[in-house]
Amino acid sequence: MIEEKKKIVDNFGRPHTYLRISLTDRCNLRCFYCMPEEGIELMEKSNIMTLEEIIDLARTFRDLGVDTIRLTGGEPLVRKNFGYLVEELAKLGVTLKITTNGIMLDRYLDLFQKIGLKKINLSLDTLDKAKSVFITKRDYFDRIWKNIQQALEMDMEVKLNIVLIKGVNDNEINDFIELTKNKKLTVKFIEFMPFKGNKWDWSKGVSEKEILDIVSEKFGKIEELKNPKHSTSNNFKVKGHTGSFSIVSTITNPFCSECNRIRVTADGKMKNCLFANSETDLLTPLRNGEEMDNIIINAIKTKKYSRDGMDVKMDPEHYEKNRSMISIGG
Repeated sequence: MIEEKKKIVDNFGRPHTYLRISLTDRCNLRCFYCMPEEGIELMEKSNIMTLEEIIDLARTFRDLGVDTIRLTGGEPLVRKNFGYLVEELAKLGVTLKITTNGIMLDRYLDLFQKIGLKKINLSLDTLDKAKSVFITKRDYFDRIWKNIQQALEMDMEVKLNIVLIKGVNDNEINDFIELTKNKKLTVKFIEFMPFKGNKWDWSKGVSEKEILDIVSEKFGKIEELKNPKHSTSNNFKVKGHTGSFSIVSTITNPFCSECNRIRVTADGKMKNCLFANSETDLLTPLRNGEEMDNIIINAIKTKKYSRDGMDVKMDPEHYEKNRSMISIGG
């Protein structure tokens, strides 16, 4: 009798096939919604997964049914020997994706094309250069924009991630939509989410309904697109536009019912949810040569149904005990 293949399934029957791996907690930007004002205490180098450990863990997850891996940070492209890592991960036969701030993207576009990595999410919260400096505390806007253009010319599947915050960039919603008129890209609006130290409150948030009202007032008819299975966003298109837009409504309309995502932080901790306080140490047993399958399978059984138990409201007693976004992985 052939043994049934092990899979990562939680207590709600949800198979988990999508893994996000943070390669580092370091970043060459200082976005205030991600990095606390006082900064963070960077992880000790000895506590960070080596490239070989990342590859080993990725292989284990692949063997347990993971078919998609997204590389995140901090900023993943600042990781030393990133090129070697991404080439090795490409050999696993999974769909590889990356989330980046785009500063160093031009160094790797040829490699991405070679190994078949085409799906790039790029954080860009404003189209205003001066405002970009205010948000990121750095002056890289021109470089990032040039790299976006290059990626599009190389037929990469580019999504722009925009964290919307009232009084900061909510007046640019239609400017981003305008980009989709003639460009084959997706702009992804993300509701402002709470993490340790980012001074969140929902009065600064912009809801999915508000976004749709603003877009339809200017552009008229909005087509609702069919969401892919396990999508974390609702997807739309302005009639006649080449590109599309999407909304991640984690606060006002959570997408948890079909969640298939797992996160592993740069120091090898498995998080079942972006908002999870509890973490499972994978790095220590990996370094001890332990069999990892059951550790991962048992860890997913502790996953809660929605937003790590914050089903009704975002509770500061809960999210302030979480990590800051930069040390979780975007």
